Amino acid sequence: MLIGVVAFVVVIVLVVVGVLVWANIVMQGDRARAIEVWTNDAVAVTSTEHSVAMVPAGVASGTGLVFIPGAKVDPYAYMYKLSEIVERTGATIVITKPTLNLAFFDQRPLATFTADAPDVDRWFVGGHSLGGVRACMLADDPAVSGLVLFGSYCANDLTASGLEVLSIAGSRDGLSTPEKIADARGMLPADADLVEIEGLNHAGFGDYGVQPGDKTATIPTGQQRDEITDALATVLGR
Repeated sequence: MLIGVVAFVVVIVLVVVGVLVWANIVMQGDRARAIEVWTNDAVAVTSTEHSVAMVPAGVASGTGLVFIPGAKVDPYAYMYKLSEIVERTGATIVITKPTLNLAFFDQRPLATFTADAPDVDRWFVGGHSLGGVRACMLADDPAVSGLVLFGSYCANDLTASGLEVLSIAGSRDGLSTPEKIADARGMLPADADLVEIEGLNHAGFGDYGVQPGDKTATIPTGQQRDEITDALATVLGR
């Protein structure tokens, strides 16, 4: 009997250790791209144990986005693609550092992240891939005015939410394909804005290299960034 109990405990410990090791092996962000943002005089970057905040060094617009990374993707991998909207519109971006690098394990309230930018009075929540699915779940927070999805879609019904919604798809996305995003359109408000960027793949929403199952992007990183920023400006630039 004792041997059986010990064996069971050992198995549980091994499973827990295995999950922890797996969750902490992330798709690393491009270091050079992140450093480019850190050294940009137009963007002030603050990193804490729970987020990376990018605030305009000049006049802030009062609009902010709490952005949730995709599963097991380095939060710093999104700095470059999201920093241009900070420069262009004065919006504030707070990229979360999810618990165990998985958004669904992160049960902290949205206020944990909005507190990093107390001067913002108009908040959007958003995310990439599974981070976007989690963002949909946080969109009912009273502080939220809108939702931004990068290669993602909602599993919960937001049709009556009254939220301002922007959903960006990539024509070369091999994971959250344009077809899957279109199929989930019914979960969003009728006036949600769906944008498809020609040549953008799933990993192109960030800068972390090749992702299994994805297609190859046919537009360069700089153009990916510009087109993502153009789409974001329709909601964050107002």
